[in-house]
Amino acid sequence: MTDLLLTLLHGVPWTLAVTLCAFAMGAVLGFPLCALRLSGFAPCRALAALLVLTLRSIPPIVWLFFIFFGIGGGYIDLSPFAAAVLGLGLITGAHLSEVYRGAFAAIPAGQHEAANALALTAPQRFFDVVLPQLVRIAIPASATYAIGLLKDSAIASTLGVGEISFQAYQESQRSFQGLEVYSAAALLYLALSAPAALFSRWLSATLKRRIAP
Repeated sequence: MTDLLLTLLHGVPWTLAVTLCAFAMGAVLGFPLCALRLSGFAPCRALAALLVLTLRSIPPIVWLFFIFFGIGGGYIDLSPFAAAVLGLGLITGAHLSEVYRGAFAAIPAGQHEAANALALTAPQRFFDVVLPQLVRIAIPASATYAIGLLKDSAIASTLGVGEISFQAYQESQRSFQGLEVYSAAALLYLALSAPAALFSRWLSATLKRRIAP
C-alpha cells in the first residue's frame, strides 16, 4: 500500500501544476471576455458570446486533442503539459467570464452612482469600487469551478501528462489491482479538494467582513 501511495504521489505535482496554471490562465482571460460581453458595441458582444458558447459546448477532451494532435501536431510544437494547460485554460476563461459577468450584475447600482458622484476616473471606479466587490461575489463560484478543474485535470492523462490518473492507470496495468489503485487515487483527489473548499469558504467569509456591500 505504501508503494502504491508513493507512486500516486508522484502525480500530485503534475495535477496541481495543470490545475493552477489552467485556472490562472482562465482567471486572467475571463476579464477581457467579460468586458466584451458587457460592451456597448453589439459585434463585440456577439463575438464574445460565440467564443464563450464554443469553448463551453465542446467537451474538454476534444479541445485537448484538437490542440495537441491538431495544432501541436503540425503547426506549433507543444508539450503534453502545455497543450493540457492551454486547453483547460481556454475553457476556464469562458466559464469564469460568465462568473464575472454575473458578479458584476450583482453589484448594487448605488455603488456605480456613488462612484460617478465622486467623479472617480474609470480606472479608479474599476479598481477601487468594482473589482473588490466583484472578486468577493465571484469567489464562491470560482472556487467551486477550481475544485471541478482539479478533477478535470485527469483528462491531461490522455496526452501523457504524468498526473494522478496517469500514475493510477500505469500502476493498475502493472499490478492488475484496479480497485485498490483507483480507490487510492479517489481518496487522493478528495484530500486535495477538501482543503481547497475550506480555504475558499474562509476567504469568502473574510472578504465579506472586510468589504462593504
